Amino acid sequence: MAIPPRVNVYLVCGGRYHDMDFARLELLRLLGEHPRLRVRVGEDYSNSSAIEAADFLVTYTCDVIPPREQQHALETFLGAGKRWFALHGTNSILKWSKEHKAWTAPRMAPEFMQMVGSQFLAHPPIAPYRVSLTEPDHPLVQGIAEFDADDELYLCEWHGEHRCLMHTQFAGDVPGFVDQGWDTPARHPVLYLRSHGPGELLYCTLGHCRGQYDMQPLMGEYPTIERGSWKLPQFHEILRRGIRWGARLDAASNAS
Repeated sequence: MAIPPRVNVYLVCGGRYHDMDFARLELLRLLGEHPRLRVRVGEDYSNSSAIEAADFLVTYTCDVIPPREQQHALETFLGAGKRWFALHGTNSILKWSKEHKAWTAPRMAPEFMQMVGSQFLAHPPIAPYRVSLTEPDHPLVQGIAEFDADDELYLCEWHGEHRCLMHTQFAGDVPGFVDQGWDTPARHPVLYLRSHGPGELLYCTLGHCRGQYDMQPLMGEYPTIERGSWKLPQFHEILRRGIRWGARLDAASNAS
């Protein structure tokens, strides 16, 4: 009996202000649950040939933006009908404003943000918030109960159409960020699908993690180790389903 075909995965995990070692190991462990998946790893999008050759792309980054020539590889990847599972800070550009003494989100990569469908602008202080199901019958979230995530609650600028599967509600202050004006109660997507012709992107804003060294050189030692939603079985289930979806390993992988 012939063995099932291999699935080539490219994992991009790198950037600033997060414990990339922790996230990388956790994602590799979950990808490693499937013998068919063969994984290559990079810290950014510079290996365009590996991205174009992959069947499935997973990204966990912060402040890592591909220049225009590298974006072409992502466009080629999606144009070939492939799937991209983007996590947490993939949509982030962060710069410290000395003038405002706060973080700003420069709009310096509009094509990339259009591709992923959103750009991170701010988050309130980390505190538990309720994650609710927007489409409870969708296979990617069906059967997952609502839960409280002790994570960064992403407030984003939105681009193009998307299909929201999970969301949270927020209104309030976001100290430490230049982008304000979140005082009106609103629904904020936590998990969404976005089509790109024959290709698709699944984005999950959860997944913050930070260790004691990860704010250097801005801060010599970060005072606490943060693991956010990585402590939650619901988040691990979302990750497992996202991996099966991206690699087209089961019936849920056909959901869109």
